[in-house]
Amino acid sequence: MSNSDEKKTTFKRVMLKISGEALMGDQGFGLHPPTVQRIAQEVKSVQEMGVEICMVIGGGNIFRGLQGSAQGMERTTADYMGMLATVMNALAMQSALEDLGVFTRVISAITMNEVAEPYIRRRAVRHLEKKRVCIFAAGTGNPYFTTDTAATLRANEMACEAIFKGTKVDGVYDKDPAKFDDAVRYDKVSYDDVLQKRLGVMDASAIALARDNDLPIIVFSLDEPGGFKGILAGEGTYTQVGD
Repeated sequence: MSNSDEKKTTFKRVMLKISGEALMGDQGFGLHPPTVQRIAQEVKSVQEMGVEICMVIGGGNIFRGLQGSAQGMERTTADYMGMLATVMNALAMQSALEDLGVFTRVISAITMNEVAEPYIRRRAVRHLEKKRVCIFAAGTGNPYFTTDTAATLRANEMACEAIFKGTKVDGVYDKDPAKFDDAVRYDKVSYDDVLQKRLGVMDASAIALARDNDLPIIVFSLDEPGGFKGILAGEGTYTQVGD
């Protein structure tokens, strides 16, 4: 790694939040290994810039707690099933990253010592200091909390400087750009505007937690090759949520 590479980003430690759906590619369900490998390559390219990386991955490609409860399942049970789905995604991402030579730890909020480490904050910080990617799985370990909230909680606990929210669009729009040709993208938007206008960046508890701790959220397209690295280098298109 050259010195010029190190100077390309002002971020030392970041949280990458992606949905479970991001891992299923063009499939309607499950994991698409080439897509998982592509995202792992993006993560590796950013790590090579000298950035310490935390990750939280949703579980919606396998099971979504809210949908389960909507179909008559007891909400707490459905949410725990959703948390277990995030562990499966985290293990898939760990496998892809380690295939690329990136040391990775899956850290679960639900104890399952055979497949993941339990969440111990000081141990996780030490992994980051040793340049290991830490994937935080099983949400917060509590029902009724989303992986958005888990990502914001862990980002604060790990002293991350920003949350990078990888989506299918290149930022936050005033309305759905897939449905409306006149949708306008924000370059920057405040936490309160996201909440009041219901812009759908993250759920309300995650936005409020980020606002209360002055943690910026950068929304970018995960489908754009090199997008994650480019934005860290000060290039590309994105929306910054913050005051």
